[in-house]
Amino acid sequence: MTGFGSDWRATLEKIRIAEDLGYELVAVPEAWQLSAIPWLSLIAENTSRIQIGTTIVSVYSRSPAVLAQEYAALELVSGGRMMLGIGVSSQLVGEQMHGVPFHRPLRRLREYTEIFKILIRGERLHYHGEIFTLDRGFSIRYERPRDDVPVWIGAITPRSLVQSGEIADGIMPVHWPTSQMGELRRYLRQGAERAGRDDSEITIAPHTPVYLLDGVSDEETMKLARSRIENYINRMWNYYHEMLTRIGWADEVRAAQQAWAETRDREKAMAGISDRMIRENEVVGTMPEVQERLRERAENGADLQIIYMPKGSPAEAGRMLEEFISA
Repeated sequence: MTGFGSDWRATLEKIRIAEDLGYELVAVPEAWQLSAIPWLSLIAENTSRIQIGTTIVSVYSRSPAVLAQEYAALELVSGGRMMLGIGVSSQLVGEQMHGVPFHRPLRRLREYTEIFKILIRGERLHYHGEIFTLDRGFSIRYERPRDDVPVWIGAITPRSLVQSGEIADGIMPVHWPTSQMGELRRYLRQGAERAGRDDSEITIAPHTPVYLLDGVSDEETMKLARSRIENYINRMWNYYHEMLTRIGWADEVRAAQQAWAETRDREKAMAGISDRMIRENEVVGTMPEVQERLRERAENGADLQIIYMPKGSPAEAGRMLEEFISA
């Protein structure tokens, strides 16, 4: 995963290196920062094989038809290599940035996915949902490289995971523990059975931040990992701390929340997050340990792992990307 920053030319070079190494997907975040769409266009123009997608675009930021129009254009530029990663983001982003009431997020995800798929297939848009009613028969006409674009959903709650089993081509959970990858497949299977689908066709693609320990700056590296989890607990939407509590980290979540509520001191809040939690939910260690942890996550059920693009020069990032997959 890589964002669109001021040094985007160097990032493009890193992406080309990843493609040459055989990485399957490059994914672009958006949230409340820069738009993902121009960045996707640049990546599509400067690569030839790697799949290209988002992690994630909020379904409150655009209409499903706007995103279908954008992706139709991206399909042409990329030659049919796009993946759409969507989610509900948060009430703050939906209402305070985009001005859209945060109403029935799961239902909106379902209808958004269905409308997007109709338009990408080239069908006329006749849709009667509980949120969207669209009945004038609009369609998007273009020379399609293919008749479908995979939709992956940023799902972490039980209801969203089960619904993803009904409607999605993949899921992208955040901070999901290595030992519980199998739980994701069980949720997906419930939804797939309802919809008469084969759950094995749904990709499990967890975010997998890698924190490499070098024996010199290990304390700073662990602090960075701890900081990221604390941020999701205390300053992101309720989904994350509820999810972390539900999957076994109630003590850590409670300690981090209590410290933040009492003092607004991030150092004290981070102190509540155990090393065990970090090592179970992220990938931390020396390079051989990182390689082993990546293998373990794959063996436990991660079909594809969303690794964050290494920092440094393209050459430095390339060496690290090669090591991640060399063992």
